[in-house]
Amino acid sequence: MTTLNLGVLAHVDAGKTTLTERLLFHAGVIDEPGSVDRGTTQTDSMELERRRGITIRSAVVSFTIDDLKVNLIDTPGHSDFISEVERAVRVLDGAVLVLSAVEGVQVQTRILMRVLTRLRIPTLIFVNKIDRTGARYGDLLAEITRRLTPAAVPMSAVTGLGTRDAVTRPYAADDPRHLDRLAEVLADGDDSFLTAYVQADGRVDAQDCRRRLIERTGLAAAHPVFFGSAATGIGVADLVGGIRAFLPPARGGREEPLSGTVFKIERDSSGRKAVYARLRTGSVGVREHVTVRRRVGGRWDRAGWEEHTGKITSLRVFEQGGAVPADRAGAGDIVRLSGLKDARIGDRLGRPGDGPDAGRVGGSGDGSGEERPGGSGDGPDEPQFAPPALETVVRSVRPSDAPLLHAALQRLAEQDPLIDIRVDDRAREISVLLYGEVQKEVLKAQLEEEDGIAVAFAETRIVYLERPAGVGAAFHEIDRHGDHEVCATAGLRIEPAPAGAGVRYRLEVEPGSLPAAFHAAIEDSVRTALLRGPYGWEVTDCVVTLTHSGYASPVTTAGDFRTLTPRLVERALRRAGTHVYEPVVRVELEVPSDLVNGVLGVLAELAGAPHDMAVRSGTAYVTGVLPLGRVHELGRRLPGLTRGEGVLLSEFAGHRRVQGAPPRRASPAPVIG
Repeated sequence: MTTLNLGVLAHVDAGKTTLTERLLFHAGVIDEPGSVDRGTTQTDSMELERRRGITIRSAVVSFTIDDLKVNLIDTPGHSDFISEVERAVRVLDGAVLVLSAVEGVQVQTRILMRVLTRLRIPTLIFVNKIDRTGARYGDLLAEITRRLTPAAVPMSAVTGLGTRDAVTRPYAADDPRHLDRLAEVLADGDDSFLTAYVQADGRVDAQDCRRRLIERTGLAAAHPVFFGSAATGIGVADLVGGIRAFLPPARGGREEPLSGTVFKIERDSSGRKAVYARLRTGSVGVREHVTVRRRVGGRWDRAGWEEHTGKITSLRVFEQGGAVPADRAGAGDIVRLSGLKDARIGDRLGRPGDGPDAGRVGGSGDGSGEERPGGSGDGPDEPQFAPPALETVVRSVRPSDAPLLHAALQRLAEQDPLIDIRVDDRAREISVLLYGEVQKEVLKAQLEEEDGIAVAFAETRIVYLERPAGVGAAFHEIDRHGDHEVCATAGLRIEPAPAGAGVRYRLEVEPGSLPAAFHAAIEDSVRTALLRGPYGWEVTDCVVTLTHSGYASPVTTAGDFRTLTPRLVERALRRAGTHVYEPVVRVELEVPSDLVNGVLGVLAELAGAPHDMAVRSGTAYVTGVLPLGRVHELGRRLPGLTRGEGVLLSEFAGHRRVQGAPPRRASPAPVIG
């Protein structure tokens, strides 16, 4: 039996979880589809998900189509939980992108499609809710072609559109309407087909077109479009047939060395840790020892990788709905493991050089070392979605809970690393990075319900960052300045690095000049000190070099270096100077051409800058950049500026230097319950 790891993705409320339920029902896994509104779905297992009616954590279920086992990953649709989607797309062989026949292509839909295209994950499109009032067909297909993919191929017609009597009728292989669109898509990307098409004076062979469509879909170069209603089941059988026919299964052999990726971590009510991983090659069994590796940004003594070994104490695979115990699992499987107590999201399973994902980016998972669409899963190490750019300070309402709060937050950060818990000892505050206000509300509810800790948050603020403006150095020698508090010698130099490089720490001294524990204390203290620069923001994109080192045995301790290093970092940054950078987004605007000047004026008023503009058929298409903190204001004002016809799409585009007086990271505002 072959395996397909399938993701279901969508803009919030497009019907993604309802479709998952219908697929499970169609496959005979459940007797009745669950309801999001009633909180009875299989994949929304958290009490908070059931109560709110939204997906917060990715969930895995399984069903079979003939001889194909499908591990289906249901992902969140709300943009505040995009980090869950980020991790899921890296373990997929294929995807179904769901959109509503009423709302059509929405902001999140376009962002998701861009990532699926970038990672070359074969994708089918399912247009849901064809039985709802306002459902569209022809103009929606044009919208999909214009905004999502020019290679969209409708696989069925719809009658009774927008009514309870709506039904789909799959196109026959030789239906002229289907063949015309299919030939257009194939000719656009297949030179051999185009040549044959021209020579045959526009006549095509239906079976040859079908074969080419399967090939092109597997290469993520064509996207079959299915229509239906997940609530009633209309069109779902056609989609299931499309999943079987068009999406390529997982590749990789069990006889190869083990390689895999950890994409999810959860803990049960007793605190036991479970690790979810996609196995790319090889196999693993209960009671076996497994090497777990992670990138650590170039630690001086580990060549950029850190590894440890864990023993598998239990193993589950996904069969006909949920996870079932197994003695062994292999390539293509998604597994739920216990025993890897030190594993984190993003870790790799297997020894360096053993598997196709070891020490490289992406890969086919078949041992060939070649890139291929689908199953790229491990994907590029670079994030595919924007990092969180909002920050809030969290405090326990009851002082007695303060010692428990940090541990509880660390547990939640283990499940979602992009929450990024930061402890500022100087300000005596704990801050978390977030995507939005909904995520903050969910975090508050999780702490209260799962840990019994009532918390309050400060007002959410934009996260800026600092980069060195020049080169700065600082040096301290034992007793040279009469400082008997610190019995250590150290020198640091800080210099700029390219944007996006992060923090690189290196040595200009011999590694043996200090005990390993002292080296570790210096590097850890450097990274901690850089969390707060001269303006209060995190300092990044820099190279920090240890230029001098010394100690007096047996007097010097690691604590001396932990005390000294932050002082040296502060002095070196002061001498180098820093610039403050703000997060910006790339905006795409679609507005009536006669109203574009007013929109451009507001864009400039909000410190945005247009990059390009084109006018087609009475619509102006504007691209530009805008500070992240002003996107909400532009979205609020756009309907009034455009007679309600304006469309805004925003996508994280990095950081730009703040002009004028740099904002300082002030003390937190009073918390709000």
